[in-house]
Amino acid sequence: MGHEEPVSIHAGNGINWEMVERFLRFHINGLSNDPLQVHPFSAGYSNLTYKVQIGSWEAVLRRPPFGQVPPKAHDMEREYRILKKLHPVYPLAPQPYLYGDDPQVMEKHFYIMEIKKGLVLDDTLPPQFNQPETCRVISEAVVDTLVMLHDVDIQKARLEEIGRPAGFLERQVNGWIKRYQAAKSEELSGVEMIEKWLVDNIPTSPPATMIHNDFKLNNMMLSPHDPSKVVAVFDWEMCTVGDPLMDLGVALAYWTETGEAETGLTSITKNPGFISRREFIELYAQKSRRDLIHIDYYLTFAFYKVAAVLQQIYARWRRGEIHDERFAKLGVGVQNLMEQSYKAMKKELV
Repeated sequence: MGHEEPVSIHAGNGINWEMVERFLRFHINGLSNDPLQVHPFSAGYSNLTYKVQIGSWEAVLRRPPFGQVPPKAHDMEREYRILKKLHPVYPLAPQPYLYGDDPQVMEKHFYIMEIKKGLVLDDTLPPQFNQPETCRVISEAVVDTLVMLHDVDIQKARLEEIGRPAGFLERQVNGWIKRYQAAKSEELSGVEMIEKWLVDNIPTSPPATMIHNDFKLNNMMLSPHDPSKVVAVFDWEMCTVGDPLMDLGVALAYWTETGEAETGLTSITKNPGFISRREFIELYAQKSRRDLIHIDYYLTFAFYKVAAVLQQIYARWRRGEIHDERFAKLGVGVQNLMEQSYKAMKKELV
C-alpha cells in the first residue's frame, strides 16, 4: 500500500500529532521511546488515512476529511464497531485497535487499526503480475473474496442490527435518484427513462447478507508474492446488511472492459487476462449459488449510482468547494456511465 512522504508532527497540517502521540502512548503498552512518524496514504475522494509508527510498532489512523461533512457521513465510530465484530469472522477486514473522540486530541473522531502489507492495484500492474494468466488468477480471487463476504453468518457475528434489510433496494434506488437530481449539472439523454425503469422494476431481493457497498479491485490488497491471495479489503465506511447483488452490481460497474469510454474510474481490468463481466457473473453464480436472473437490473442501478457519486463530486468542484483538477473531467465520466446504465437496461452489456 503506497504512501507519500512523511509529514512533520509539528507542522500546521490540520492535525495535532503531538496529541495523537500522547493518546497512543496512554492506550498502548510497550511502545519504544522513538518519536512518532506519520506517512499519509495517497489521497482518495473520501476519508483520510495515515500510517503512524513508533519504533517497530505501526498502525493506520483513519479519520473524516477536513471541513464540514454531511450529517451521518464518515461515521468513524460505526465503522470501528462494525470492524470489531467483522474482523474475527472475515479477517480480510482490518482489526481495529482504538477509537478516539476527544476534541482535545483531534477535532474529529478517528480510529486506529492494524496495518496490512501488500499491493493495491490502482492504475498499473506491477511487473510480476503483468501476465494474462496472472490477471485471470487475480480475477478469480476478487470473485472468491466477494462470495466469502456474502457468506458471513451475520447472526453469529451479531451484525444483523447494523442495517435495515427490509425495503433496502427500494430505499437505495429512490435515494440515489434524489441525490443525482439534486446534484446534476445538465440534462443527459436517457436518464429520465433509466430512473423510471429503475423505480418500476425493483426485483425481490435475495436473503440479506453483509455487504461492503463499494466493493472493487482497488479497495483490496494482494500478496506481492501470490496473486491468488487477498490480504485485506479496505474502506468499510458504507458497509451494511442488505442485498448482496448490489455489491455484485457495483463490482461489475467498476470492472471495465476493453473499448469502453472513459468514465473517470480507476481500473486495470481492461488488461489482457482479466475476465469479462459475463465471466464474473457466471463465476459468482456458480460459487454463491444465488439466482442472478435480475442481474441486468443491478448492473443498470450500479452504473447509475456510480454516476451519481461522481456527479456529486463534480458539482462540488463546479461550485468551487473543492479545487482538485482531477475532478474537471468527471462530467464526461458521468455521461459515459449513464450511457453504460442505459445499455445495461437494454440488456446490451452482458
